[in-house]
Amino acid sequence: MSRKIELLAPGGDVNAVKAAIVAGANAVYCGLDTFNARNRASNLSFDELNGALRLAHEYGCEIFLTLNVVILEHEMGALFKLLNQLVNTTLDGIIVQDLGLFNIVKKHFPTLHIHASTQLTTHNESQVEFLARIGATRVNLSRELNLTEIKILTDVAHKCDVLTEVFVHGALCIAFSGQCYSSSVSVGNSGNRGRCSQACRDEYEPTAMGNKHPLNLKDNSAYFDLPELVAAGVDSLKVEGRIKGANYVHTVIDSWRKQIDTFVQTGNLIEDDSSLYKVFNRNFTNKFLQGDMTKNMFTDNPRDHSFDHANEKSNAISVVQIYDAQQELAAEKNDIDTLVKKKIEFLDISKRELRLEFSGQLNQPFTVTLVINDKNDSSLINESANLNTEQPQRFEVQSQMVMHTADKSVVDIAAIDKRFKTFSNANFEIKNMDYSNLGNNLSIPFKELARIKKQVAFLLNEGKDVLAPVELPKLVNHPKADNKTTLSILISDIKDVHLCDLTGGDVYFKLPESFRTDNDKYINVFLEHPQLIPWFPAVLIGKDFEEAVRLLEVVKPKLIISNNTGVAFKAVQMGIDWIAGPLLNTTNSYALLTLQEDLNAKGAFISNEINKPQMRNIKRPNNFKMMYSIYHPILMMTSRQCFFQQTVGCKKPRIDASCMLSCKKETTVTNVKGISFAIDKQKGGYPSIYNHEQFLNMDIVTDYADKFDEFMIDLTDIGSGDKEKLDKAVLLAHFQDLISGQTQAVEHLNHMVKVKTRQQYVEGLNS
Repeated sequence: MSRKIELLAPGGDVNAVKAAIVAGANAVYCGLDTFNARNRASNLSFDELNGALRLAHEYGCEIFLTLNVVILEHEMGALFKLLNQLVNTTLDGIIVQDLGLFNIVKKHFPTLHIHASTQLTTHNESQVEFLARIGATRVNLSRELNLTEIKILTDVAHKCDVLTEVFVHGALCIAFSGQCYSSSVSVGNSGNRGRCSQACRDEYEPTAMGNKHPLNLKDNSAYFDLPELVAAGVDSLKVEGRIKGANYVHTVIDSWRKQIDTFVQTGNLIEDDSSLYKVFNRNFTNKFLQGDMTKNMFTDNPRDHSFDHANEKSNAISVVQIYDAQQELAAEKNDIDTLVKKKIEFLDISKRELRLEFSGQLNQPFTVTLVINDKNDSSLINESANLNTEQPQRFEVQSQMVMHTADKSVVDIAAIDKRFKTFSNANFEIKNMDYSNLGNNLSIPFKELARIKKQVAFLLNEGKDVLAPVELPKLVNHPKADNKTTLSILISDIKDVHLCDLTGGDVYFKLPESFRTDNDKYINVFLEHPQLIPWFPAVLIGKDFEEAVRLLEVVKPKLIISNNTGVAFKAVQMGIDWIAGPLLNTTNSYALLTLQEDLNAKGAFISNEINKPQMRNIKRPNNFKMMYSIYHPILMMTSRQCFFQQTVGCKKPRIDASCMLSCKKETTVTNVKGISFAIDKQKGGYPSIYNHEQFLNMDIVTDYADKFDEFMIDLTDIGSGDKEKLDKAVLLAHFQDLISGQTQAVEHLNHMVKVKTRQQYVEGLNS
């Protein structure tokens, strides 16, 4: 076979990057200490990134940088500064979550290749088309997809000239990536900012099924699914693990490298995967890929399974047998450590030493000679311990005119130093600047000196022009189209349609994540009640996405709210106006511009994850509505797996299509602090977990009445758990009083909504 299959490795620190390279990775993804979604990893400094780029490229390996968090408005200056640095490196791509970054890169840094992060929850064809439109060259598909779904999306991606990558090994989130808010709900440590506290791995009070870790999945391994992934056309096989060390990375990448090479050369697979069990794992499952979501995807042990596996492999039962098995594994782990240290010992990413020699005499050209000493040695990849004996690189740049006797300005040491000392930077350390062959009291035009400096910069930048810094553009904050602020409501039950008569604002009707094929139930809701505005969920996969599109085609609504960019993309093609829902998690002005300029959005909900100061300077595009949900159940996570198998139990051995459409169970899980969280499964919905408190933010109504066109309240019963059901008509009346400025409304709402929080509005997103 001729098509390249990329093996993409994690690089949480410098040693992990080196280990990935020597193990045979085709590419490595790593992060800096800012703007990346793995704050718990050691990460790289900017100087280390440049060194890693040199090392990786020497061995034909690419480096992708993770900028895969949502960006806050006050961070735009720092972001532009970083992007100005990155465009003058040899970086092979950036991994992005925030929609605003797409707008910024496309307009101001077009030489950077953008990869759409798994945090964008990409799972249907039109999402891929949308990402292609806004500039993605590669898309990381949702981990929950099966092989058939992956093939369909990959075919679409390739038609759009976009590559696809799929996670094939490492930790699995129980929640859809990008749709988990469990960390940010309490203390602002959001997974969308790289600070996930891994609530899914936490211990809870024992459930009815006896599980203390009911949300904990086994690790992902598609080691034996390689032929199917290749047949599906997947371009990149991605290994998770930026918080894991060099030994883990080397072991997993080496195993996968051998598996890929064996398959490419022989068409067969290596049947032995025992090496994968010698490093950290929670046991393995491939059930998402196989579309066979059974109970055995879960494990009640969130810790390292390698020692348990050693006992199982040796069939160790007695104390002596267990001791011997553990000693054998410990020795194997030690051997791995020794091997990896030996392989990476002499791989150097320190700055290259640069010597600058300046020469020139009367009636001769002014000459700059560059002498570059690079310590990296490709022979070391073959475990050789020999030091580099290659000669330093030498380059020479001459002026286009000869030097003449100076009349006013002299090209002396001070003038040269001022211009050339800046080459002591992230890539180079100037060891010496030699002026011994430069004549005295001589000159050339200083514009010629500037030309020489530019040519030197070109050579030191591996033959690429150094791009001038781009200034952060000042955006205009356009006024509201109407000084009035309205109140909208969200319902999900046709029994609540009478509430339309009690409000002067918009009424949204929440659609489920799953639909019966060719069933007109929801189509008829909108045809019979044209005042209702369709509200689409964040996740719509396969036939459910197709049914959502059919609803648009039949109903032809004038306006929709969509938390799914795929549905939005289809709406725009049909000439239907749309507004971005709160689960698109919009946090900055540039994300608003992407939505307006690339997807013709008429407005957007601002993220509930950010606080008052973080939303203060968000600027409204022209003719664009800004909205905010002030009352709703707080979604913590949504899953394609079943939460009930591990909690109250289920007779079904696996999830099937009927589960989504018919199951309506609900229960709670209680953490070790005694706090209970509602697990809610509406008909047609994915299992979801909600916080025990309702979100109620009345402060924003007075804080930002001039910023927002609309405040929304969620009057669905979704996520309410065992909370007291409130009189919706009375609740609506109190919120209308709040919007109109009647002070007694605050007291009434505080009395009605007893279990509530506005902590996200207080804490916001931590850096």
